Amino acid sequence: MGNDSRESFGSRLGFILVSAGCAIGIGNVWKFPYVTGLNGGGWFVLFYLLFLLIMGIPVMTMELAVGRASRKSAVQAYMALEKPGQKWHLHGWVAIFGCVMLMMYYTTVSGWMVDYFAKFLTGTFTKGMDADAIGGVFGGMLAAPKEMGFWMVLTVVAGFIVCSMGLEKGIEKITTVMMAALLILIVILAVHSLLLPGAGEGMSFYLVPNFENVKAVGGITHVISAAMNQAFFTLSLGVAAMEIFGSYMSKSQRLAGEALRICILDTFVAIVSGIIIFPACFSYGVHPDAGPSLIFVTLPNVFNNMALGRLWGTLFFLFMTFASFSTVIAVFENILSFAMDMFGISRKKASVICCIIILILSVPCVLGYNVWSDLHIIGGRDVLDSEDFIVSNLLLPLGSLVFLLFCVTKWGWGFDNYIKECNEGTGLKIPYAFKRYFQFVLPVLIVIILIQGLM
Repeated sequence: MGNDSRESFGSRLGFILVSAGCAIGIGNVWKFPYVTGLNGGGWFVLFYLLFLLIMGIPVMTMELAVGRASRKSAVQAYMALEKPGQKWHLHGWVAIFGCVMLMMYYTTVSGWMVDYFAKFLTGTFTKGMDADAIGGVFGGMLAAPKEMGFWMVLTVVAGFIVCSMGLEKGIEKITTVMMAALLILIVILAVHSLLLPGAGEGMSFYLVPNFENVKAVGGITHVISAAMNQAFFTLSLGVAAMEIFGSYMSKSQRLAGEALRICILDTFVAIVSGIIIFPACFSYGVHPDAGPSLIFVTLPNVFNNMALGRLWGTLFFLFMTFASFSTVIAVFENILSFAMDMFGISRKKASVICCIIILILSVPCVLGYNVWSDLHIIGGRDVLDSEDFIVSNLLLPLGSLVFLLFCVTKWGWGFDNYIKECNEGTGLKIPYAFKRYFQFVLPVLIVIILIQGLM
């Protein structure tokens, strides 16, 4: 069933870095530290790692297996593997809709990262600015549709230019450089944070499990459910974002090992982001449970008080830019691949058409903070939060559930076909004994996440 003209990665490292780049995004670097802060630190991190192992990696192997077995993008992948007359491929359309919807707001947030990188680089934040003035910079950016629009357009156009150059020459080449730079930057920033006065207190809050902290934030069940959510969302599973890279993979490596490697890179970045943020916050007397404003209000305040703060701020937002842009490129590739497979158009043509569509669809999110700031769509949420609610709370868990049921039930592709695809090649093997766990326990865990998200 293989498609011989299908592009493939130039190297295994390229595949792992691009796939990890897709998973490593704003969720790791922005959401993980503040959710850890809100959920009492150490115990949360411990449960997060556990759920990655028992949920994240298995579901990732399913997306990769569907991609690699079919050698096609989402809709046609299901078509190639489902039994005649079945309708699993309808989820392929939903998954692509999810990718498009994710990019309707992610491009704006990615633009914020570039904007802040430029602000630190050019010296917008000056020594002696008070916390209100620093918060005012963020407010000022949100109130300026032209400024936000400029950075959003830059992000979208740059992303499609990279994708138009092809898988190996564009995406793999650029992402490999970005990810290498990201990993170097994150280590430099973490070492710097660890050397700050009072860093030890931040580290013990972050990584030492402490029941007092757990009690203060609402008890252990609350922490477990938050950890389960974060572990699930961090890998961007359910909208075929990983499936597409499976379709470019070689058969030489077993999928469990590759999923584990992607997961380790993703987790490394999340954990080290916390090592950058917690010591810095504690060192400057800021509590890290500031929620979403942590990165744009709290951290610039911290950098501003540091020696060489402008340098550290610039490096931090460069790292954030790489983290978010690697996800943008990966999801754009999924949308492009779908357009090329479904409509038989060339990569260049697909890039132009998709670029125009994403640009138009990204406008509401930019305007949602200024011109349309009175617009509240889902349960009083603004445009960005409404779009994020649909993607994060509905499409990701539902999509993961569909991939899971497709792979492990007799009404879909079937467990035997899935496990055979997973265990082809060398490396870490998934034991057949996991069948019952995959069929009966995993679906329940995902349904719990779905219900929690909707509540």
